[in-house]
Amino acid sequence: MTVTTQTVPFPDLAAADLLVDAVYQGGRRKNASDDPLSRLLRVSNSGGFRYRGTVDRLELLVLTTTFSELDWPDSLDRETGIFTYYGDNRKPGRNLHQTPRNGNEILRRIFDAAHSGFDSRLTVPPIFLFASAGIFRDAIFLGLAVPGARSLRPSEELVAIWRSSEGKRFQNYRASFTVLDVQLISRAWISDLQNRKIDSQNAPGPWRSWLESGVPKPLVAPRSVEYRTKSEQLPTSEADMAVIRCIWQYFEQDSHAFEHCAAAIAKMLLPDIATLDVTRPSRDGGRDGVGQLRIGDGPSSIFVDFALEAKCNSPTNGVGVREVSRLISRLRHRQFGILVTTSYVDWQAYKEIKGDGHPIIILSAIDIAHLFRNQGHNSQSVRAWLEREFPQS
Repeated sequence: MTVTTQTVPFPDLAAADLLVDAVYQGGRRKNASDDPLSRLLRVSNSGGFRYRGTVDRLELLVLTTTFSELDWPDSLDRETGIFTYYGDNRKPGRNLHQTPRNGNEILRRIFDAAHSGFDSRLTVPPIFLFASAGIFRDAIFLGLAVPGARSLRPSEELVAIWRSSEGKRFQNYRASFTVLDVQLISRAWISDLQNRKIDSQNAPGPWRSWLESGVPKPLVAPRSVEYRTKSEQLPTSEADMAVIRCIWQYFEQDSHAFEHCAAAIAKMLLPDIATLDVTRPSRDGGRDGVGQLRIGDGPSSIFVDFALEAKCNSPTNGVGVREVSRLISRLRHRQFGILVTTSYVDWQAYKEIKGDGHPIIILSAIDIAHLFRNQGHNSQSVRAWLEREFPQS
């Protein structure tokens, strides 16, 4: 079955509703007047942060992303409804909050207001998320968002992180938002916001509910297909592929040494791993590593056993049924597995894992690249990390 994405033509934008995942076309004159968001929501025609009103009194806020900046990896987890967005202090030379468009100052204010009671939440503007469609200036509507996420502590929702560029250090924000369970934003509500009508009856229910309670109802979209194709497991950008080639080539002549690297990568994904021991090559019992994951905190926590399998393959050489079956056969009752590979799991093996419900976490090449990217690494810094953590004679 073919799924057709709704597309709203440029001339119709001023009267259009907002529909999740719909494409809003820009113009084709190849200048700033092509921007669709200025016509759609009457905001400025450029920048990641766009808004109506003033910093002290925001009527609505628009956040835009390309999802392609390697140093600032914005992301949307459609399965949980969590949107991660990086602020606008992206070059050295300025204080965290002293940015031209006041984006970081806006983040600071709305996250503070979101946790300060009903009256303060009324000052938080509706936040509309858009991503570049990759064609001219066309934009995809990702949803209506609010600051914070129920799965995070308040101190984790807005975090100032350090970056370095041109030999200088500076800070920027990493912010976590919840996309609300709202499929359609009516033009009537957009008009009310533009006319400063805060208590609009046209506001969607989940937005009004969040204002009242401070508890967001996320838009969650579980995957209907449980196994990924080869193309979905391999990096699409040259920068991400360079990271994978760097790791593969570093361990190409010593696959056992890669097992220690795979253990470190597993800990990046699951920081609550309490123990993880790489087994000796001659006595691994079919497992490259064994460990325990701590669930919970303090005396009430429990430990779950897992087994690790590491495959340092060329990105063009997938992991097949034989290797996957080896890991499956070694899993004991109430254990789970972690498979780390610099390539991909082929279709038949992936289908066997998911189809039979085996509790195995697959970390393929694209997952590894994303983990390193989220920590601010590129291929050069990954090489330095490898040489420091896993020195070779």
